[in-house]
Parts: sequence; structure tokens; C-alpha cells
Amino acid sequence: MNSPWVVLGVTLAIQAITAAAALTGPVLAPDIAGSIGMRAALVGVQVGIIYGAAAISSLLSGGLVRRFGAVRLSQIALILVAAGLGVSLAGTAPAIAAGAGLIGFGYGVVTPASSHLLAQSTPRHRMGLVFSLKQTGVPIGGVLAGLALPPLALVFGWRSAVGLTIAACIGMALLAQIVRNGLDGDRNPGKGMRMLQALKDIFADPALRRLAFVSFVFAAMQLILTGYLVTFLTEARGLSLAVAGTIMAISQAAGVGGRLGWGWCADRFLGTRPLLAIIAALSAICSALFAIEAGNGAVFLIVITAAVFGAAAIGWNGVFLAEVARIAPKESVGAATGAALFMTYAGVVAGPPAFAVIVSHAGFAVAFTAAAVIMAAMSLFLFFGGTGRERQISETPS
Repeated sequence: MNSPWVVLGVTLAIQAITAAAALTGPVLAPDIAGSIGMRAALVGVQVGIIYGAAAISSLLSGGLVRRFGAVRLSQIALILVAAGLGVSLAGTAPAIAAGAGLIGFGYGVVTPASSHLLAQSTPRHRMGLVFSLKQTGVPIGGVLAGLALPPLALVFGWRSAVGLTIAACIGMALLAQIVRNGLDGDRNPGKGMRMLQALKDIFADPALRRLAFVSFVFAAMQLILTGYLVTFLTEARGLSLAVAGTIMAISQAAGVGGRLGWGWCADRFLGTRPLLAIIAALSAICSALFAIEAGNGAVFLIVITAAVFGAAAIGWNGVFLAEVARIAPKESVGAATGAALFMTYAGVVAGPPAFAVIVSHAGFAVAFTAAAVIMAAMSLFLFFGGTGRERQISETPS
């Protein structure tokens, strides 16, 4: 049961389900906010709570993978996410905040667990594509959330849409048991968590430290897009929730293509750093276009911009995770990934709430302009800064 295709299929499915669950709040924000008397733009606070909790659990993930096994840890994550969604059904601000914390604790260990499994079964010179394939689970989950949840909420209410997501999480946890014995054979219940050591190891390695810093900025941009796209389209453009959800699904679908394309390019043509520089430049351009289109512009231009934005801002993760797996010692991939993701999730915690503050005081146009400036600066840093180590590692087959 340790076939590379089995590993990829299991990790992809778990990633898609948990991603859809984490996006349930942002997708349903207009309906949920209306029912509890809050502004939909405050969804950034919920996103911040989710990824703040994820940052903490990601640091624990290395030891938890060794102790329980990667599949068992993924099952626990799915149950935690389902529990968080269940708590949020109470429909009060404190319940939604508490539920976001549970969702985050579960979500934070999913990627390190899957990276541990993939690193054991994937040749180094194919890691860019394989890790990107697995990471398509995030935009696939976004497509599912964008297409399925708004219509369900409109017909049956937002609680029914959340209930369906809970059932999907529990069902996936049960299905994962089929492959657990074959894939968790390397677990060691006596191992400790080494929470701080993994973070020290990341900052001690210049290449991993640089990747972690870049992921901080990229993750903030990604979650600004996924967390605010529906609210931007409904509040700033006056589109219906169903149309906004469809555009979000298009953006997420483009993210699937972006992850596959970027992963293939990283393995075949470009190193990690120049490829990420191109992605940052595209994100800057699209964010600037959103700023221009905040008050006017044809809907089809919004759709095209959202698609390109999705391919760029959502498409970078697989390349990043594959590079972490290449650089880190094979037996420590889970711990290294969790520590690197601590910085990634820190970017998510900082980005959406900061964006929410700007939107509340100055509007979406100013907020997207600020995001464009930051991504343009990151593109210049990646083009002209750092060393060539990432490319050297990327091009070394084994």
C-alpha cells in the first residue's frame, strides 16, 4: 500500500477536503455575517485565527508524525476540522472564533504529514511536479467550496452547507483508515515533539530561512485573494453571491493549473527563486488590476484577472514545499516542512487582518494597491537577491 500513486491520491484527497473546510467561512461570509450582525470584511479575523492555530500545530507536526504516523495524524486533523465547523454552527461570534481555532489546529498538520509521506516515495528530480500535484488539493477544495456551498446556502441556509462539509471531513477520515497500516509503518510512539528545535533548524540554514521568509509574503497574498475575493465581488462590484462564488471557483481552478505548470517548470527549466519571482510579478500586476477594477470595469475583465491571479497567487506552494523537501534531511522532512509552514501561516495571520483594516478605512482599491506594491518588491528581491543554491539543488536528480 506504499505505492507512490496511493500516497499521492490519499494526500491529495485529504488536502482538498481540509482546504474546502478552511474556506467555508470566507465563501459563506456574506450569509454568515448577515445572520450574526457583523461585516463580511471581518472574515479576515476568522482566517487569521485559523492560520494562527495552524502555525502552532505545524511546529508540533514533526514529532506528531513520528509518534502517531502521518496517516493517523491526518485522520485526527480531519476530525478536528469537523469539530471546529460543528462549533461554528452555533452562529455566534465567540463560537465562530473557537471553531476557527479548532479548524486551524487540524489544518496545520496536514501538509507536514503529507510531505513526510511524499518524501519517502518520490524521486528528488520529480518532487516539484509531484508536490505540486498534491498541492492542487488546495485550489480543488476551493473550487468545491466556491461551486457547492453558495447554492446550498441560498436554498437551505448556511448551516446546511457547513453540515455537508462536516460530513465530508468525517467520511474522509474513515476512508483513510484503509491505507493507514501500509503507510504508517515508520511511526515511533516514543518520539518527542521537538517543537522549537525544528524552528531553530530552519533559521540555521540560509536557503531554508530564505524560503520561509518568501512564503510569509506569498501566503499573505494567497489568503487575501481566497479570503476576500467573494466579499470584494459582492460588496465592491455588487455581484450576486452565486456569481461571486463561480468566479472564485474559476480562480481556484486556475490555481490547479498554475500549481501543475509551475511544478513542471521548476523541475525542467527554472530554479525555485526565478520561478517564484515571476509568480510574484504576476500577483503584483493582478492586484493592481483589482485596485483599478474595484469601482468599475467589465465583469469579463474581473474573471480574466481572477483566473491569472489564481494561477499565480495560489500556484506557488508545491514548488516551495518541494524545495523544502529537497534541502531538508529525508528523515526530517515533516519537521522541516512544519517549521517552514510556521512562517507561511504567520504570513496568513498577518496578511488578511491587515487587509481588513485597510479595507475598513480606505476601501478595496487602496488595499489591493498596497498588496501590489509589496508583491512587486518581493519580485525584485527574488530576481536580484539571494544565492543560486535553490537552483543547484532543484536540478540535481537522484
